[in-house]
Amino acid sequence: MTEFNWGHWILFSLLILISVLTVVMGFIWYERRVLARMQARLGPNRAGPFGLLQPVADVLKVLLKEDIVPTQADKIVHLLAPIVALVPALMIFVVIPFQNGGSLADLNVGVLYVIAVGSVSTLGIFMAGWASNNKYTLISAMRDVAAVISYEIPLVLSLVGVMLLTGTQSLNTIVITQGETFPLILTQPLGFLIFFIASLAEINRTPFDLMEADSEIIAGFHTEYSGMKFALFYLMEYAEVLAMSALVSTFFLSGWQGPFLPGWLWLLVKIVLVFFVIMWIRAVLPRVRIDQLMSFAWKFLFPLALLNLAVTAIEVILWPTVTALLIPVNIVIAVVLVVLFARNFKLGWGRVGV
Repeated sequence: MTEFNWGHWILFSLLILISVLTVVMGFIWYERRVLARMQARLGPNRAGPFGLLQPVADVLKVLLKEDIVPTQADKIVHLLAPIVALVPALMIFVVIPFQNGGSLADLNVGVLYVIAVGSVSTLGIFMAGWASNNKYTLISAMRDVAAVISYEIPLVLSLVGVMLLTGTQSLNTIVITQGETFPLILTQPLGFLIFFIASLAEINRTPFDLMEADSEIIAGFHTEYSGMKFALFYLMEYAEVLAMSALVSTFFLSGWQGPFLPGWLWLLVKIVLVFFVIMWIRAVLPRVRIDQLMSFAWKFLFPLALLNLAVTAIEVILWPTVTALLIPVNIVIAVVLVVLFARNFKLGWGRVGV
């Protein structure tokens, strides 16, 4: 039995933590600049060249702000909530392979680990909503719980198709398998679409950002937070976006695989591209209602995920080895199923009584 190398583990953990925090700060600047261009604005342009130091200025600002806690709040739960929400988002990066073998832990149950850890942040959000002693924060937290429960099911079912085609739960092996065959976005187009949409709902991004529907519930679950505690929730949101982009790149875009450039750089390029699409969606789509959010999960994504799983299982039986024939077949199946469900699925745009 080999001795566990604590020094290597601690060093690699610190490296991942510093890299994630640095990329998150870069994402904050990147999103503000890109959204500004999409909306015919300038965006951050005062702090440093091209506004690059704006995230640093924001960090200094929140550090200097007073930490205000409501009188009737549950002080201990109110304090722990941001930590419980942020840490699981960072723990996902433990199994993300930055290059061949370049992960903190190459677990043979990596997919299960991602699913389990990725849901824990919801507990921190619910703790924040409940502990604040504010009905609007509680409504926001309950919306998050409802969204995670609803969208976790199609998300997991979409990943079962990935495991069926690759025959493994190890994220590094999934990337290697895609390098030997085809990126799973080609052989699992419907699974990719379901995973992407469900992930947007789980991490509270447009058009599913009902937890922060300011016109309805003020700022949502973190209304009663200020200073560094609020900054931790803000950091959690972007850490989840980064984690989602990394998972999409790993599961469906061949991860670190690519010609000429180093593996970690290829992964970073793919992560930035996925994040750009997320920003693009934020700039052009309006927010849905809570009833539309639930209906979309259970009446559209869930049956599509079941059908995708059934089709994938049949294909694995018929073609044990992944072939190029699966690409046009699965693209056609995905288009047909989406069109059929879209024609028969109605969100309902009328007035909803409460």
